[in-house]
Amino acid sequence: MPVQDLLEYINSSPTPFHAVAETVVRLRAQGYRRLEEADVWKVDAGDKVYVVRGGGSVAAFQLGTAPPKEAGFHLVGAHTDSPNLRVKPNPELEKAGYGQLGVEPYGGVLLHTWLDRDLSLAGRVSLADGGSRLVDFQRALLRVPSLAIHLNRKVNTEGLKLNAQTHMAPILSLNELGEIDLRGTLAEELGDVERDDVIAWDLMAYDLQPATLSGMSREFIHAARIDNLASCHAGLSALLAAESNTEISRGIVLYDHEEVGSRSAQGAASDFLRSCLQRLSGDSIEDFHRAIAKSFLISADMAHAIHPNHADMHEPKHQPVLGGGPVVKLNVNQSYATDGESWASFERWASDAKVTTQRFVVRSDLGCGSTIGPITAAELGIRTVDAGNPMLSMHSCREVSAASDVPKMIDLMKCFFEA
Repeated sequence: MPVQDLLEYINSSPTPFHAVAETVVRLRAQGYRRLEEADVWKVDAGDKVYVVRGGGSVAAFQLGTAPPKEAGFHLVGAHTDSPNLRVKPNPELEKAGYGQLGVEPYGGVLLHTWLDRDLSLAGRVSLADGGSRLVDFQRALLRVPSLAIHLNRKVNTEGLKLNAQTHMAPILSLNELGEIDLRGTLAEELGDVERDDVIAWDLMAYDLQPATLSGMSREFIHAARIDNLASCHAGLSALLAAESNTEISRGIVLYDHEEVGSRSAQGAASDFLRSCLQRLSGDSIEDFHRAIAKSFLISADMAHAIHPNHADMHEPKHQPVLGGGPVVKLNVNQSYATDGESWASFERWASDAKVTTQRFVVRSDLGCGSTIGPITAAELGIRTVDAGNPMLSMHSCREVSAASDVPKMIDLMKCFFEA
């Protein structure tokens, strides 16, 4: 079942590194082989390959029966990262009898949603031998306790104000039990390394509560990181489910660092996708540009559903609802890459999949968020549509979407890949 599979994908992916690892497991199970960027690439029609960059980004391709210069690529792009709390380089803190970890907000975090939750730690540990290992404690380690209402009587009427530096450090231990030694703790968790072998880390807190279904008819998904693991899962599932051989080559690219602007060696503003497509397109730059001119990208990122308690924050004629199907996102100031032609193409694939779509436009007096869509479109000159399933509580520690939207997006993307 697509919905249960999504829950399992989210639960297996507490960090971008784990999301890529889970994606690779699924790709390899379907016969995809890894290409290393430092090697010479040898590929033929029908080959199924994938590339990992930086541990948090992955691209996978099934080459079509025709050369890319003749038929182009159909691609789905999404991102593996989500706003969270990340551990600082020198994180050990002692205050008021507690051992705490210093953390830094990553991306547009809704800070208050991280209070009073059972948090664990996961990420990547870099070792003295030059290698790295994934780590996931999978147990309650941390908590950011809220301040009792007795000490903040006006919190319900004047709002909660949180300072990211002074109010968000989670508690990890009591000082009377000894000082925190994060390197030692990581070495112990990994099990076969010494403390001094732990050189560096990319660690982040995550909500330990697993993804679940809720509602009278189990119609809602409650989970962390729906934005944007749900889109990663949809693209991956559609790619693996696409059965018919087509002239067009198809693929997915799942980027890290979208939530902080995509400006990194493995983000959407890097040369990751361009490099892959150039090397798959043929022997000349002419072949690459011919392939791009025949290509199309679905930039898949979750969309804002109308909030029942804040309906006035939505544009009156563009109010997507949970369960209403994929949302086409438009912005005339190019925060989204959709234009009339790419919108129409998306609608045709939706019609083929017998899926009803919705549209989102931000209120004219509000700013608009952005995606990998405009970045990729500008970098490559590729036709692009921005779309995603509707959700509530975006950027919360725990988000909400509709179970019925999951198979709709997968079916639409499958038609796109088989076009």
